[in-house]
Amino acid sequence: MSSTLRRRLLAPAAAVGALSLVLAGCAADTEEPGAGGDVDCSEYEQYGSFEGESVEVYATIIDVEADDLVTSWSDFEDCTGITIRYVGTQEAETQINVRAAAGDAPDLMIIPQPGLLQRLIGDGYVVPAPASVEANVDEFWSDSWKGYGTIDGTFYAAPLMASVKGYIWYSPSDFAENGYEVPATWDEMVALTEQMTERNEGAYRPWCVGFGSGDATGWPGTDWVEDAVLRTAGPEAYDAWVAGDLPFSSPEITEAFELVGDILLNPEFVNGGFGGVDSIISTSFQDGGLAILDGNCSLHHQASFYEAQWGEGVEVSENGDIWAFLTPPINADDGAAVTGGGEFVAAFNDREATAAVQTYLASGLWANNRVALGGVISANQGLDASLAGSDLARQSVEILQGEDTVFRFDASDLMPAEVGTSSFWTGMVDWVSGTRTTQELLTFIDSTFP
Repeated sequence: MSSTLRRRLLAPAAAVGALSLVLAGCAADTEEPGAGGDVDCSEYEQYGSFEGESVEVYATIIDVEADDLVTSWSDFEDCTGITIRYVGTQEAETQINVRAAAGDAPDLMIIPQPGLLQRLIGDGYVVPAPASVEANVDEFWSDSWKGYGTIDGTFYAAPLMASVKGYIWYSPSDFAENGYEVPATWDEMVALTEQMTERNEGAYRPWCVGFGSGDATGWPGTDWVEDAVLRTAGPEAYDAWVAGDLPFSSPEITEAFELVGDILLNPEFVNGGFGGVDSIISTSFQDGGLAILDGNCSLHHQASFYEAQWGEGVEVSENGDIWAFLTPPINADDGAAVTGGGEFVAAFNDREATAAVQTYLASGLWANNRVALGGVISANQGLDASLAGSDLARQSVEILQGEDTVFRFDASDLMPAEVGTSSFWTGMVDWVSGTRTTQELLTFIDSTFP
């Protein structure tokens, strides 16, 4: 979600996509380079000189984030002579197929999910990454991140930005006043939930949950399941599940669904401030956690990007109004296991100027330049975590950079579209609405796997 998270967040604003395209496309022509003043080009000499050349970068990123993206490479432009023409539109994921088929592919595309990258590679549109890009990825990224840009042993695309999923949001003052402690294991989290039910205060329930997201309704539920699969079955089983080698109806995946169901399907546990279990579907994911601020719930499961939803005047910090802990492991001594998302930069030609931009975007230098502008994080090992714009962002960077962190990309983004963004999403809606039992749900999703 990073990538995919961005798409889902921006879905209600699709009507402004065309305007955003124009604005973002013009940004490269109007943005002042860097923070202003003279530019020290010593760090950019390695990329070469390309006076008068231009490179198009195509992406789904729009609005303020697009402006920051353009700013992040302005010094690079000044020092190399390359003009980067940024084109941002919410329709990029569908239009790239049209453009590529017509021989009008951009030079580079920031691709928001590995599944789309794989399809473009399979269609023969994306070229292998040059050695300079691969060298940066080997230096600054983990093997798992590199693997998402590698197909059949050939490396094509470098990672860019990232998000951390599986945070449990809570109010530090609520915990302090009621004697609650942050759980160290999944069982402790369930025990804490049971303890919270003793409050029995009007609309209060321990958890508040929102699956609503227009045509994408249901995806927050898949995030719950993905966290549970990674923690109960482990990374190898997670990978087999994504590949279709481990069915949804297998004991491993069934166990994960049952653990999640013990919380989400229990009317004593959800949905604080909104209603019963059936209100999960009608509650938007944007509103899902806000009942914590009203004291109608205490816990909300959502990714790092949710920090932006709390609004002005709400302090997000360990001793502030809102904070978060990662969904705990099954056993206290298990290492950190994290699901998340991110983007990948792929090239559609092997021009030297294209390679120079792609190499820069895979570097620690670019990661620091972009994160310092705020609003995003990266798993780039060359990133100085102190540059992140908030306490939570800094914590997320440190988690992503941790040597012992087990990271896996959002499963629904990796699975075939017939499952990941279709039957898995809609199945979660059927499940919490009571239309399908757990076994019926798992059998149904298996039947849609190509």
